Amino acid sequence: MPYKITSSNPSATFDINPADIRWDLQQWKPNQFHIVINGQAHNATVIETDYKAKTFKIAVNNRIYELQLQDELDQLSGALNFGNAAAKKHNVVKAPMPGLVLSVLVSEGATVKKGDSLLILEAMKMENIIKAPTDASIKSIKVVKGQSVEKNQLLIEFV
Repeated sequence: MPYKITSSNPSATFDINPADIRWDLQQWKPNQFHIVINGQAHNATVIETDYKAKTFKIAVNNRIYELQLQDELDQLSGALNFGNAAAKKHNVVKAPMPGLVLSVLVSEGATVKKGDSLLILEAMKMENIIKAPTDASIKSIKVVKGQSVEKNQLLIEFV
């Protein structure tokens, strides 16, 4: 499946098909990776992730890049002027990947602001802080500490 990646540098927009990439990727610390692509070594650090908005801030060889990932559905909806429908609807938070709930940081009935931490999800030996996509009140929490979750599993519902 091809993806379009848009960088903070406007001239650095490109399409990529993960099946075409030949690389060696080794994680050596949480959020830190050593990557070899075409015989060139690179050090990369994941600084920020927002899986719902599909945005990432990474440092590669000490240069910071802000990236926006678009899959085929995002590209099609953009071409049809639908925008990112998932970004417009903020009544639920789903797991961005399979993992283990390490901590639930909020409770039902609580009011949260956009960007507030909701829970911590461990995936691939990394702790990912799942944040509120918008200002809202929590209607229900569908997971508990220690629970394994699947990708797209409902975690939290908002009023």
